[in-house]
Amino acid sequence: MRVQGKRIWIAGQFMPAQLEIKNGTIEEVLPYGSGEGAVDWGELRVFPGFIDIHTHGAYGYDTNDGTPEGLKDWMRRIPQEGVTSILPTTVTQMPDVLERAVANVAAVVRETVGVCGAEILGIHFEGPYLDMEYKGAQPPEAIAVPSVEQFKRYQEAAEGLIKYITLAPEHDPDWALTRYCAAHGVVVSMGHSNASFEDALMGAANGASSMTHVYNAMSPYHHRKPGLVGAAFRLRDLYGELICDGCHSHLAAVNNFFAAKGRDHVIMVTDSLRAKHCPPGGSYQLGGHDIEIGEDGLARLKGTDTIAGSTLRMNKGLKILVEEAQVPLDAAVNSCTLNPARCLGVDARKGRIAAGCDADLAVLDGNYEVIETWCRGVKCWG
Repeated sequence: MRVQGKRIWIAGQFMPAQLEIKNGTIEEVLPYGSGEGAVDWGELRVFPGFIDIHTHGAYGYDTNDGTPEGLKDWMRRIPQEGVTSILPTTVTQMPDVLERAVANVAAVVRETVGVCGAEILGIHFEGPYLDMEYKGAQPPEAIAVPSVEQFKRYQEAAEGLIKYITLAPEHDPDWALTRYCAAHGVVVSMGHSNASFEDALMGAANGASSMTHVYNAMSPYHHRKPGLVGAAFRLRDLYGELICDGCHSHLAAVNNFFAAKGRDHVIMVTDSLRAKHCPPGGSYQLGGHDIEIGEDGLARLKGTDTIAGSTLRMNKGLKILVEEAQVPLDAAVNSCTLNPARCLGVDARKGRIAAGCDADLAVLDGNYEVIETWCRGVKCWG
């Protein structure tokens, strides 16, 4: 089949083009109007499908729930945000809960091959190897010392699907887990950490290649103690997640980070919770602790000011980046498409509109509303 539009995002810019799609893949990129009978999006903007590498849940479901139907429902419905690929993200909990959660993701991946919906690229294992002071809303009773042997058990339960792990590098004895993960194809992201600038350098030297929700749940920047934030700015080749809801970080701080890193190493994430896409009100939990959703869309531990996550939608995050944070469009688009794909090592088929890539497409109007979403050549939304 063929689809076309006058504003298709190719090689960092809009251009008129027609795409030939076969077996879920973009087989050819042709000039606009090359063949008859193409689905024509006209002036709508066509982006690569969005990739969310840090998201705990939505539609009332949380990754830690470990139930297949909830996860399947989430993957079926999340294309309404333009999301075509995802890393379901765990939250710190006891070993039995985490093993059940990652085993559930592995089972669902086996069962949903070829099913219309977002593709699960792996699991983001956030915790339990975190710092107590900067745990944020992560349950303190389940925080543990990094252990290669314990991680191997989690990875076995996940059938090798843990592709990204958040840990506090200063608590990793001799950086053993950092080195092990990096050597076995797992992206190590430093976060929920009180690491000094020097700790972060050692983490990077031992294989860490990303940083989890920069500015949040980490040692702050000070001109004499740069900490993790200073390392995120200074280490240009290190990826850095940002929650781009305008609440987790001031818009000026968001702009500053993009200005420092450029277009190739910032990754927009939602860090969304089960409350996303749910009606206002209601009772929710994260890691077994009660949370409440404010009018600003932020989740907080009940009765406190401790931020517990967001209800951000990816298309809304893109709008905030461009329209409010004044981030250049190419950098903003890369942050939710090409950069996460490169970070995970799947950019040969994800994050781009190009011949040989998966036909993952997000069609947006001028107000960033999602009109259609195509996952591997199948229209799953719109």
